[in-house]
Amino acid sequence: MYGTNAKKPKRNSMNDDLHLRYPVGKFSPKESYSTTELSQYIDEIENLPAEVQKITNALSTQQLDKTYRDGGWTARQVLHHLADSHMNAYVRFKWTLTEERPMIKAYDEKGWAETPETKLDPTLSIQLLNALHKKWTSLLRRLDAAALERKFIHPDTKLEIPLSRMIATYAWHGQHHLGHIRIVENKV
Repeated sequence: MYGTNAKKPKRNSMNDDLHLRYPVGKFSPKESYSTTELSQYIDEIENLPAEVQKITNALSTQQLDKTYRDGGWTARQVLHHLADSHMNAYVRFKWTLTEERPMIKAYDEKGWAETPETKLDPTLSIQLLNALHKKWTSLLRRLDAAALERKFIHPDTKLEIPLSRMIATYAWHGQHHLGHIRIVENKV
C-alpha cells in the first residue's frame, strides 16, 4: 500500500522522469477515508522511521550525497526533509486540534533543504523522525471521528484540509521519499 489510491506509473522512456519524481505515483486525495484506511495509513506513518533506518544503513557516504534524479535532492537532503516536513505536519495537527479552522504557516521546503545542518549525518533526523512518529501516531490513534474531520486552511490555496486527508497525505509522503532513497540505493 502506498498511503493513497495512487497507481505506480508504467515505466517507459516518456515517463521515466515522472517515475523519478513520483516513484509511488502522485497523491490523489479522496473525499473521505474509512476507519480501516486511516488505520493502515497510521501504520505506514508509524513504520516509516524503521524503514528509513533500514535503507539508510545500507547507503554509503557517496550514496547519501547522490541525487535521485537530475535537479533533485540528495538522499541526505531527503532524509533531513522527512524530519522537517513531518515535524511541520505534527504542528499543523496540533493547531487544528486546538484552534478553530486555523490558517497554518507554510514554509519554504526547498530553503529548508539548504540550511547548514542538512549536510550533517542524517542519523540526527532519523532519530528525530523516530521520536516524532511515536508521539504523532500515539496522537493519531486517539482521535475520534469528529477530530479527524477538523480542518485547517492552507495559506497558499485557501483550501480547508481535514485531518483525515492529512493522515493519507503523510502516509503517501513517507512512501514517496522512501522511493527516492530506494532509487539512490539502486543507482550504479
